[in-house]
Amino acid sequence: MSSLIEGYPEYMRESIEAVARSRDRRLKETFPLIDLKEREKALNQFHPDYKTEGKRRVRLGPNKGDLAPTEVADLLEAHSLIDPREIDLSTIDLDVDILIIGGGGAGMVAALWANYTGAEPASILIVQKLRLGDANSVMSQGGIQAADRPNDNPAIHYLDTIGGGHFTNDPELVRALVMEAPSILRWHEELGVVYDREQDGSMTTLECGGTSRKRLHSCRDYTGLEIVRNLRDEVENRNIPVIEFTAAIELLMDEYGQVAGAVLYNMETQEYHIARSKSTILATGGFGRLHIQGYQTTNHYGATADGIAIAYRAGARLRDIDSVQYHPTGAAYPEQIVGLLVTEKVRSLGAQPVNKNGDLFVNPFEPRDVESAMIIRECYERKNSIETTTGMRGIWLDSPMIEAIQGEGTIRTALSAMWRLYNRFGIDMTKEPLLVFPTLHYQNGGIVINQRGETRVPGLFAAGEVTGGVHGRNRLMGNSVLDYNIFGRKAGIAAKEYAEKVKLGKLTLNHVAKYEELLTEAGIETLRRSPMLLPDYRGEKTVSHALTVL
Repeated sequence: MSSLIEGYPEYMRESIEAVARSRDRRLKETFPLIDLKEREKALNQFHPDYKTEGKRRVRLGPNKGDLAPTEVADLLEAHSLIDPREIDLSTIDLDVDILIIGGGGAGMVAALWANYTGAEPASILIVQKLRLGDANSVMSQGGIQAADRPNDNPAIHYLDTIGGGHFTNDPELVRALVMEAPSILRWHEELGVVYDREQDGSMTTLECGGTSRKRLHSCRDYTGLEIVRNLRDEVENRNIPVIEFTAAIELLMDEYGQVAGAVLYNMETQEYHIARSKSTILATGGFGRLHIQGYQTTNHYGATADGIAIAYRAGARLRDIDSVQYHPTGAAYPEQIVGLLVTEKVRSLGAQPVNKNGDLFVNPFEPRDVESAMIIRECYERKNSIETTTGMRGIWLDSPMIEAIQGEGTIRTALSAMWRLYNRFGIDMTKEPLLVFPTLHYQNGGIVINQRGETRVPGLFAAGEVTGGVHGRNRLMGNSVLDYNIFGRKAGIAAKEYAEKVKLGKLTLNHVAKYEELLTEAGIETLRRSPMLLPDYRGEKTVSHALTVL
């Protein structure tokens, strides 16, 4: 296979050789011990989430006074994309029982379980801003957590998740997450998902950061692709209607204060459509493409917090919206893939984070926020990093350690997608380490829901990354895939039950007009409009690779 470029530049070679020389020594070393005091110090000094200058108080709405990243506050403190007076609500273009906004993992799971529990396919509609399945769900590489081994149980999974979230999670949501996890794996296998197995037929499980047991189940390093492929097939086989390249730009409400559908915008024809529904599920994903604090991101192109913006105008409450997860190992080189995820599974299999001298400076299995903070500290305070020609700094993730520990051929078998990605650029990860730096990965907070996926606004349900509470202020690897499956299922079932009972009144967009009044009362003068729909990378909005960290 011909590569696009020929590997690492010459000036990095001395450091790469130092990493190789230290490998035998590190095979015999124990991981560095980091006590609680040092963890807290590193988080407070180096993790971007702890930088208050990157946040401000929201000035209106249900979360008035709460901290939010400046980029998110800007979306909330913005005008609607539409003038309610110009939208004709007398003509209903689409009339369904269940409207699902977002066609990633959570949206498809919700549609399927609404159908499984009695909703006719024609009574369900998925609207997707891009194509069906284009979402962070399909990009998930590492795997899904489930406590299904003899040495594990949901109680241990619960404690790991609560601890990883700094004890800020919603306990009832976590309980639902861990208790129902094994049933999701069984359902996936019924759909055709092929999980990795040992020679005796038992499922392979791996360790991941912040967990006390090996409970990560994966499909090589394309778990998200494998799950979404099967979900998409099931949606299509069940003839559930899908409209692609269509975004929801405002929720509709009725005269009784119930959510009753959405104003849709066809991004190809640039036409507006009115979709009335008895229940509405938001499954729009996260806000990675806002590039919080200027960070690169692993997120797909449509992750622009649309659901947060329109739900907030309708009266939904948010929680932990100031909490952002930065994955410790985003690609820092080559330039073409900066910010893309180097899955945590690489560390699960034995790769070690080392500095430019080949020294192991952090336990590879720390929770993601701690791991990220330690890497940033190593790069900026201790200055033990490699700097690229664009000014980006990074440390080495020593991937050749995998085969030193697991045996030759492990990477090509277990990390085939990752190996192909780097091989295109002349980098053989079986022989050379990967240059990495933390990258924006996940929206920890979001819309407040209960165990049924209900928001506080009647008729509005939510599932997946658009919601908050499941992960607290830091998510563990493998819990996001589990999250959208568990709560996508719950939201789909609850929305179907709600649709059977509700009586809708006259459609209105009065809540949008009232939000405009709140903007005026708060003294907010701006030309900003939301939702964003798609990111803009023109001119000054181009993301820089050189960060101001300290």
